[in-house]
Amino acid sequence: MHRVYGPALPSGPTLAGMTHLMPAEWERHTRTWMALPPPRGFIARDDPEAREAWIATANAVASFEPVTLLVDPADEGWVREQTSETVTVVHADLDDGWLRDSGPTFVRDDRDGSLAAVTWRFNAWGAIQDYGRDARIGRAVADLASVPAVESLMVNEGGGICVDGEGTVIVTETVQLHDRRNPGWAKSDVEAELARTIGAKTVIWLERGLMGDMQQYRPGLGTNGHVDVLAAFVRPGVVVVHGQPDPAHHDHAVMRENVARLRAARDAQGRELEIVTIDAPHDTVVDGVSIDHSYINFSFVNDGIVMSVYGDEPADANAAKILADLFPERGVARVNAEPIFRNGGGVHCITQQEPVAAAAAP
Repeated sequence: MHRVYGPALPSGPTLAGMTHLMPAEWERHTRTWMALPPPRGFIARDDPEAREAWIATANAVASFEPVTLLVDPADEGWVREQTSETVTVVHADLDDGWLRDSGPTFVRDDRDGSLAAVTWRFNAWGAIQDYGRDARIGRAVADLASVPAVESLMVNEGGGICVDGEGTVIVTETVQLHDRRNPGWAKSDVEAELARTIGAKTVIWLERGLMGDMQQYRPGLGTNGHVDVLAAFVRPGVVVVHGQPDPAHHDHAVMRENVARLRAARDAQGRELEIVTIDAPHDTVVDGVSIDHSYINFSFVNDGIVMSVYGDEPADANAAKILADLFPERGVARVNAEPIFRNGGGVHCITQQEPVAAAAAP
């Protein structure tokens, strides 16, 4: 079904003083939210193949669960032709298509299991590009989902947090403490805000992100080190991590330090973490810049996994097998994410799950 809302962005109530918990991403979803990069943006102008990869991702997710896709009104006709009937089209005023980051993070109220949506302060990864429209998208999605908003005091993005659904959160020092996001904030400030908004009990701090995701290596595109290309919980106590076995590669040392921190950590329940490594594909260089493709950037969907692949068949197959072995009860769908990654991210970066409310869970 295709429905069209908008283009006005409505506003709704804001909650404060309540305790919420962000569910694990593998829990059941009502739907996945996405946004298509608009015609005015540099992706549509410079890399139309990437927008096709956005559509391919929407269709892959829609084979498992409903998708609501935010689009510029000018794209409606094309999108209708390219997407399945389980993709709902919604008009929105957009700067870009990274809804994991600009969109809200859905949480449950600990009193009755009802949903709310944390709306982070979004400033486009430290104000590296225009973001005025996308700064309003979190509240718009909350309203379209008919859930109240929990307004955060912190500049943050959904790709910068990883949770186990039991109060453990993994973040990176280079994101939440970045001086163009939250100047003057200490770790204790970040931890307090994560506790207030998504129910964090234990915050595990990784040192930094992959070097291709740091802005000095990809000017204008990097996030300064999102965790969703580094590590992901696959169940409580078990984390998959990006592997770079080549000692000469710049990410080898990055991941050695990050994995050491994970091995030294304990989760919110006091468990040591089991680490599963998924090695990176072959190194890809675009215009002289190394693009650090990561298989960790996958999305959970109902009864499945939608994973990023990159055309390195041995590495793609190895990653798919590891995920299939971890989730024998789930189907694994592959999306060629190379066009997405060369613009700054992968499948996880462009999707945002809306979990079912506890009362509606089977």
